[in-house]
Amino acid sequence: MASRAGRLAAMAGTGEVDVVILGAGINGAGLFRDLCAQGVSCLIVDKADFGSGTSAAPSRLIHGGLKYLETGEFGLVAQSTLERNLLLRNAPHYVSPLPTVIPIFSWTKGVLAALRTLFASTSAPRSRGAILIKVGLAIYDFYGSRNRVMPRHRMVGRRQALGKMPALNPAIVATGIYYDAKISHPERLVLELILDGLQANAAAAAANYTTPVTSADGLLAFQPENGSAFSVRPKLVVNAAGPWIDHVNDLLGAPSKMIGGTKGSHILLKHDELVRSLAGRMLYFEADDGRICLVYDYLGLALVGSTDIKADNPDAVRCEPDEVEYLLDSVRTLLPGMTFNRDQIVYAYSGIRPLPASETSTPGLISRDHSAPVAEPDPTRPFAVISLVGGKWTTFRGFAEEVADVVLDRLRRSRKVTTQSMPIGGGKGFPAGAAARADWLAWAQSESGLEEERLDQLLSRYGTRAVQIARYGSSDAVRLLDSNGYSKPEIDYIVRNEFVEHLSDIVMRRSTLAIGGSLTKRDLHEIAAIAGRALGWSAQRTAEEIDAVVAQLETGNLMRLD
Repeated sequence: MASRAGRLAAMAGTGEVDVVILGAGINGAGLFRDLCAQGVSCLIVDKADFGSGTSAAPSRLIHGGLKYLETGEFGLVAQSTLERNLLLRNAPHYVSPLPTVIPIFSWTKGVLAALRTLFASTSAPRSRGAILIKVGLAIYDFYGSRNRVMPRHRMVGRRQALGKMPALNPAIVATGIYYDAKISHPERLVLELILDGLQANAAAAAANYTTPVTSADGLLAFQPENGSAFSVRPKLVVNAAGPWIDHVNDLLGAPSKMIGGTKGSHILLKHDELVRSLAGRMLYFEADDGRICLVYDYLGLALVGSTDIKADNPDAVRCEPDEVEYLLDSVRTLLPGMTFNRDQIVYAYSGIRPLPASETSTPGLISRDHSAPVAEPDPTRPFAVISLVGGKWTTFRGFAEEVADVVLDRLRRSRKVTTQSMPIGGGKGFPAGAAARADWLAWAQSESGLEEERLDQLLSRYGTRAVQIARYGSSDAVRLLDSNGYSKPEIDYIVRNEFVEHLSDIVMRRSTLAIGGSLTKRDLHEIAAIAGRALGWSAQRTAEEIDAVVAQLETGNLMRLD
């Protein structure tokens, strides 16, 4: 595969490209892979790192959207459940089933309120009883029947539910149990989509930390953070900038008012008692104000989310103290037998959901469906601009396919391949089942010489791309001192092969060092030294990178670095 610089130089040299995608979050990356697979020359650009905005701040769920049944968005539920099932097959290294428990506190409440919501009421039901939940789960199972890979729902009585999870509020009358899925490395999946696109198409290029600066005479000019400015002349531009869509459209000469986002914040707690009690399940429940909350085991920590507050400034988003208290109060009410406090917080994060502008007074009722409005060319702008509005993590592939078909039609080309059964990154050839996994590990050991236990760890972290990392360097046993699940050659491989520009890229997105709570200042200095040697950083630049990460993690992510 040609280098990033080589691809950009070749593209800038001709100045011609079929499609430019502005924004490399999950929607932009999904579209990039799809278009590359169709043979379309494509440039994807992000002003920051790939997958560093909204796509780095989800609840880390791949779900069918149970709550969308209340708002009558049955088409969205149908698409979401299908895409969830496809991701379980296409990205099995990162996406896995998640049994989910709904605590129920009444038998009949919420039926009339749910009917009002179904017929466009702007207030959500405050409580959902067992009858309503039973009906909802049955409908959910029906929509999830295409490419089904997980069991159907079941209802469990109070005594059995409390026997399984004694810490639950004893006021429950029953629980509903159904299956969705979780994603362990969302930021890496975004990166893998881009790498897949580059591998599929030699005429494609990708650039992070690169800002569009002007649009004139059919040219788009870009300024990389590190490197020379360049220009290209696209036939079509896709605005996949998420919460920044309206700002980017202004720059392109296609002013819009499409986005009315909401803010979602999450906290991760070091709470071993809770993690043991969850036993791999997620609690999906309703807070006192009617908003949906959730808690499940993520990397051995308890992930608690999410808030849902109207907000529109993605450049100044962080988890605020009142949001922390709201989330803690929610789990205190649900699990009165356990103690929750701020000292248990290991990490916090927040993002703006790029939802369509809406007048509803209840953020949770703003549609999570997607659209792709087109600003047609005009005398000052010879290319059309397609804006990717809304959407959700789970449906990115379907959304990308819809938009790719529009792009292909405009370019007068036909689709060569569907992405419906296309594995993503390390999901290609991923061993299904214990026997296949054992065979893969034995093969990888013969290829790399690493112990099977270590290869198993790398397989979970990178999928089948793990063998490339296992072959890299001859001293994998040289580990980071504190986060010793990561080796120094592994970090070096990431720096040299995965578009790393800053220290934060490594610890916050290419790895789970920060969000998993294992990062220390001692390891941070060692990682910075590895990156500095690979990227030619000066001592001053290395020190600045360390200071920037410490400030971000301690202030923005509520992390205490030892």
